[in-house]
Amino acid sequence: MNDNRFPVTGRFLQGRLRHAITTREAQLFEKLFDPAEEFPDGTVLIKRGNLVNHSTMLVEGFAVRVIEDDGGAQIVSIHVPGDFMDLHAFPLKRLDHNIVALGPARVAAVTHDKLRLIIDQEPHFARVLWFSTLLDAAIHREWIMKQGQLRAEGRAAHFFAEVWERLAMVGLAEDDGFFAPLKQVDIANICGTTAIHMNRVLRDLREGGVADFRRGRMRAPDKKRLHRHGRFKRDYLYGEGELALTGDLD
Repeated sequence: MNDNRFPVTGRFLQGRLRHAITTREAQLFEKLFDPAEEFPDGTVLIKRGNLVNHSTMLVEGFAVRVIEDDGGAQIVSIHVPGDFMDLHAFPLKRLDHNIVALGPARVAAVTHDKLRLIIDQEPHFARVLWFSTLLDAAIHREWIMKQGQLRAEGRAAHFFAEVWERLAMVGLAEDDGFFAPLKQVDIANICGTTAIHMNRVLRDLREGGVADFRRGRMRAPDKKRLHRHGRFKRDYLYGEGELALTGDLD
């Protein structure tokens, strides 16, 4: 459940390093953000190449990072509530990709001037923010590895397992799966295949009793079987597992 004291930032690093954020730091962080705004499906929240003076927290809903090239568009990551979607815009100022709302989304912004103050004045919290950007990089590396390691069926299973785990970390998963406003064509794009092929992949996963994806809802009767099928090991998410940070940051 989201902490009512922190309606914007309550899910930030929940299930990972939230325990290392002091109450004072959490209160300071929450106060930095402007009130959350609602955006409809498909809204380009941050556009490639635009000069930006703020970064954004996904409060509710989903968003994707998209790289456009030669008339095509590739989804390179997905964001769930609690993700600080573009903290890397603080030093970069211009992104090399778009951030797009996937379904309706509530998003809150913080100016880089305010971020600079908390980073300068709160070195411990600055390391927490650094951790969150490094976590994004770990997820990117896992996606790249699975693209080369697995066939399309395994990549889809891995993607389902990851989203399920990330939503569970922030208290938004269901016992047997999750809901996200994903279409079959989105999953095909993420897994690097065609929509026609993904139709067969999803049918095989359903008939094999691994995962049933219909109209945005993914259900899996046996989570361990889904993990085996996608060769999913959650360590790279830095929640539970060998890479979990159970103490504070040094």
